[in-house]
Amino acid sequence: MTQRVELAIVMDRLAVDEVITEYAVAVDDGDWEAYRKLFAPGGRADYRSAGGIEGDAGEIAGWLAESMRLFPMRQHLIVNRRIRFGALDQNSDDTARVQADYVNPMRFTSEDASDAATAPDFVCGGRYTFGLLRTYDGWRLTEVVVEEKWRRLPERRPEAVVN
Repeated sequence: MTQRVELAIVMDRLAVDEVITEYAVAVDDGDWEAYRKLFAPGGRADYRSAGGIEGDAGEIAGWLAESMRLFPMRQHLIVNRRIRFGALDQNSDDTARVQADYVNPMRFTSEDASDAATAPDFVCGGRYTFGLLRTYDGWRLTEVVVEEKWRRLPERRPEAVVN
């Protein structure tokens, strides 16, 4: 492998990694226009394993905008990223597949304005599979599949006993 080819591979890995980071930031910040722009035409996402929907980027952005209103505080941590090129389309160098684990702490909206707690009260984790395509505008998502593996919900407080 020549140095030029090795440099191109490193540059592609960095560009693909940037798309994954931008995905997490767009969801955490509720920037649904940025979320849509991360997808190639025809790009789709599947959140069914986490209780969501499957659809094109526009449908998913609308669903996320509505469902994420419950969680004013959210923070995706996407780790253990495994990037493979040419996995989507007959070994074309213009495609990539990423598998990455995630942990996603979130905080429910509180009705009590004095509740200044910042600790998350809903945490989930699992694995993403991302499909990407090199376009004239750079790397774009063709597919996002969420495989939620676990979740922790708020603990129920014991009911007060009234005598």
